[in-house]
Amino acid sequence: MSHPKQIFRSWIPEWLIRLTILLVLLPTVMLFALSTANVNAATGFYGAEPADIQFSMLLYYASLAAFTPLERRFFSRIATKEYFLICLVLQVLISYWCYHTRELPVLFFCRFLQGMVNCGVTSICLTLLFGRLKSEHARETGYAVLYAMILCSASLTSLVTAPLVDNYEYNMLYKMIIYTFVPGAILLLLLMNKVHLTKKTPLYQLDWASFILYSVMLVLLGYVLIYGQQYYWLQDNRIVWSLVAAILLAGCFALRQFSRKRPLIHLQVFRYKAVLFGLLLLGCLYIIRGAFNVTTSYFSTVLGMDPIHMYELLIYNLVGIIIGVVFAARLVIKRRPLQFIWLAGFFLLLIFHSVMYFLFAAEADMSTFIVPLMIQGLGAGMLMTPIILFIISSVPEEMGQSASAVGVFIRYTFFGLSTALINFFSLFFGHTHSMRLSDRVSRADNGVGERLHTYQTALQGRGMLPVEASRAATALLDKTMQKQAFLKFAMDYYEMMAILILFIMLLIIMAPFINRTIINVKTKQPAAATF
Repeated sequence: MSHPKQIFRSWIPEWLIRLTILLVLLPTVMLFALSTANVNAATGFYGAEPADIQFSMLLYYASLAAFTPLERRFFSRIATKEYFLICLVLQVLISYWCYHTRELPVLFFCRFLQGMVNCGVTSICLTLLFGRLKSEHARETGYAVLYAMILCSASLTSLVTAPLVDNYEYNMLYKMIIYTFVPGAILLLLLMNKVHLTKKTPLYQLDWASFILYSVMLVLLGYVLIYGQQYYWLQDNRIVWSLVAAILLAGCFALRQFSRKRPLIHLQVFRYKAVLFGLLLLGCLYIIRGAFNVTTSYFSTVLGMDPIHMYELLIYNLVGIIIGVVFAARLVIKRRPLQFIWLAGFFLLLIFHSVMYFLFAAEADMSTFIVPLMIQGLGAGMLMTPIILFIISSVPEEMGQSASAVGVFIRYTFFGLSTALINFFSLFFGHTHSMRLSDRVSRADNGVGERLHTYQTALQGRGMLPVEASRAATALLDKTMQKQAFLKFAMDYYEMMAILILFIMLLIIMAPFINRTIINVKTKQPAAATF
């Protein structure tokens, strides 16, 4: 790699260089969660179902995961400044295309392209960031900064975009991301010299066939996970054939990697026990992180918080994440046992889910959730970076990129699986508890009549006619029953998460080989994409 002084102009102060890199990296990270910043507003604008909006985010994730192993070749071939300029122009054009379209197929295609382009931008920013950190543990620090931004991306994006969604049409978010991305990108171009950050290699024998097999397989897998519940899983031919095609493509991809001299991904990484254990922890972490969406749904569905106030409350979660990431990075640098770090992180998540189990109620004060949200952020922040560093450090240097690419695949798969589990159990538990509540109401329950009379009297007191008040009172009772069913689902799901966390902590205690793995990423290049 070139000396850091050759990358940027000599008269540029160090603080400006680091700030510029972060200014470019922040909107790049925010793009991931942009399509789901406000699902209700997105469905209204595009005339789509919530599953369609979730699928658009998975398309972004799928292209990023598939392009990760291939992107490094482009990064090595093209001068960094020119490569960044190409990515900048493409990002602006694609975002502008998203701004102008209302067609879902076009949006899907644009989101897929955005994932590929952002893969390149992330690779550049991460490499530049590592180059500016001159300490012995520069890479550990760089990964900590990046993963703190990634963990904060969903809440931060929703917080920033909430006022825009309230005052403008949904597509204004894509114009906002252009305005956010362009100033930092232009500033970075002005600060950089025309150099190669890595050894220049020619663009020949690019394995596009493996990329196509891999990306189509990931898209089909995402389609099954998102639309499976809507189409009743294997009862629908679309889900069956998509699942069969995904399995066949995965088999073809694996055979191609074993037969090639220079595979896109070295599947030999799965031979290492530590890698498999790390991938298991990473997958479980994403399922547990996904359960946090139940809390945000509770805030909006049951407590009736508007998006602005809800995401203002989640600032405390962001604070917890930042503190957790910094604390975890410090422990890793000081060579503290990974078992201790992981047990502490999962224990904090266990506390959060156990406390929330008892806090789910029809009425609550916002201040009640400040401490639990900070605890959840602390737990997630303490786990993400050490697990990723453990996976990368568990393989030889030549397989570091492949281990990182497999990690992206695991994160993609379990992110989609978490969404599928919430969709499934929300309907399963919701239907079960709705039936039980309806059964109680159907019996001669004097309390129901009193509740209906109270609703009707209150509505008539506001000027509503008796007949209309009677109908509205019944609707209010139905809404109350739906809230109670959601509360029961949330409690059941968090109980399942608490059991899963206890199981993971038991596995960590029973795996003594964890502490024998030395965290060492000094000689490994950063992953092209680490979402």
